[in-house]
Amino acid sequence: MKNEVIKSLQKVRPILQRDGGDVELVEVTEDGIVKVRMQGACGGCPGALMTIKMIIEQTLVNDVPGVKEVVGV
Repeated sequence: MKNEVIKSLQKVRPILQRDGGDVELVEVTEDGIVKVRMQGACGGCPGALMTIKMIIEQTLVNDVPGVKEVVGV
Protein backbone atom coordinates (compact mmCIF):
# COMPACT_ATOMS: atom_id res chain seq x y z
CA MET A 1 0.00 0.00 0.00
CA LYS A 2 2.89 2.37 0.73
CA ASN A 3 3.97 2.55 -2.92
CA GLU A 4 0.42 3.39 -4.00
CA VAL A 5 0.25 6.14 -1.36
CA ILE A 6 3.54 7.61 -2.60
CA LYS A 7 2.26 7.60 -6.17
CA SER A 8 -1.02 9.24 -5.16
CA LEU A 9 0.78 11.95 -3.15
CA GLN A 10 2.59 12.93 -6.35
CA LYS A 11 -0.80 14.09 -7.68
CA VAL A 12 -1.32 16.61 -4.88
CA ARG A 13 2.26 17.86 -4.62
CA PRO A 14 1.95 20.42 -7.46
CA ILE A 15 -1.02 22.02 -5.67
CA LEU A 16 0.98 22.39 -2.46
CA GLN A 17 4.19 23.45 -4.18
CA ARG A 18 2.38 26.19 -6.05
CA ASP A 19 1.80 27.84 -2.66
CA GLY A 20 5.33 27.19 -1.37
CA GLY A 21 4.55 24.01 0.56
CA ASP A 22 4.92 20.27 0.30
CA VAL A 23 3.99 17.05 2.08
CA GLU A 24 6.20 14.30 3.51
CA LEU A 25 4.95 10.75 4.02
CA VAL A 26 5.79 9.68 7.57
CA GLU A 27 4.03 6.33 7.91
CA VAL A 28 1.35 4.07 6.49
CA THR A 29 -0.10 1.85 9.22
CA GLU A 30 -1.50 -1.63 8.71
CA ASP A 31 -4.98 -0.39 9.60
CA GLY A 32 -5.05 2.20 6.79
CA ILE A 33 -3.97 5.35 8.59
CA VAL A 34 -1.58 7.54 6.60
CA LYS A 35 0.57 9.95 8.60
CA VAL A 36 1.97 12.98 6.81
CA ARG A 37 4.00 16.04 7.75
CA MET A 38 3.26 19.32 6.04
CA GLN A 39 6.35 21.24 4.96
CA GLY A 40 7.33 24.71 3.80
CA ALA A 41 4.55 27.26 3.78
CA CYS A 42 2.04 24.50 4.53
CA GLY A 43 3.88 23.53 7.72
CA GLY A 44 2.77 26.58 9.66
CA CYS A 45 -0.38 27.37 7.75
CA PRO A 46 -3.60 27.62 9.77
CA GLY A 47 -5.38 25.85 6.90
CA ALA A 48 -3.05 22.81 6.94
CA LEU A 49 -5.63 20.55 8.60
CA MET A 50 -8.18 21.52 5.95
CA THR A 51 -5.62 20.77 3.23
CA ILE A 52 -4.90 17.37 4.77
CA LYS A 53 -8.58 16.42 4.99
CA MET A 54 -10.03 18.04 1.89
CA ILE A 55 -7.23 17.50 -0.62
CA ILE A 56 -4.78 14.85 0.56
CA GLU A 57 -7.20 12.51 2.34
CA GLN A 58 -9.81 12.73 -0.43
CA THR A 59 -7.20 11.90 -3.07
CA LEU A 60 -5.67 9.00 -1.15
CA VAL A 61 -9.00 7.44 -0.15
CA ASN A 62 -10.15 7.59 -3.77
CA ASP A 63 -6.87 6.29 -5.23
CA VAL A 64 -5.63 3.71 -2.73
CA PRO A 65 -7.82 0.86 -1.50
CA GLY A 66 -7.41 0.41 2.25
CA VAL A 67 -6.64 4.02 3.14
CA LYS A 68 -9.13 5.08 5.82
CA GLU A 69 -7.75 8.36 7.12
CA VAL A 70 -4.89 10.82 6.73
CA VAL A 71 -3.53 12.58 9.79
CA GLY A 72 -0.90 15.26 10.23
CA VAL A 73 1.99 14.75 12.61
